[in-house]
Amino acid sequence: MKKTILMQKYPVYSLELSKEDIKVSSADEAVEYFKEKIINHPIAEFITIFDHYSHTKKLGGEMIDGLLDAKNIVFCFGQAIPTTKMLALRPRSIGICEFEDKIVIDFMEAPKEEMHTLMENWAKGLKS
Repeated sequence: MKKTILMQKYPVYSLELSKEDIKVSSADEAVEYFKEKIINHPIAEFITIFDHYSHTKKLGGEMIDGLLDAKNIVFCFGQAIPTTKMLALRPRSIGICEFEDKIVIDFMEAPKEEMHTLMENWAKGLKS
């Protein structure tokens, strides 16, 4: 996984996977893979799928060249609310972008290292 700081403040982790090297062939299949991981996790709660591609296209928004699909799977690991500010960090989202030859997975760094490592492992688990 590659860590970047987006807009000089957001820690984002990315994994670019060639379609030849993974067990899914589309953004929709990747969404289903992550949904299964979330549903089977003892504390994770699946919330929804957001079709970011359709939304942006409907608005006439700019999109990166070659993008075929873009979806977010939204879920939450929250098992405590020690401060109101925790709600600003939740829920979590994993972005899934499909191109002709690759799938790109992106997510913001989780505040809890254990959950961050879990999301990294889920993403890396797409490899064949």
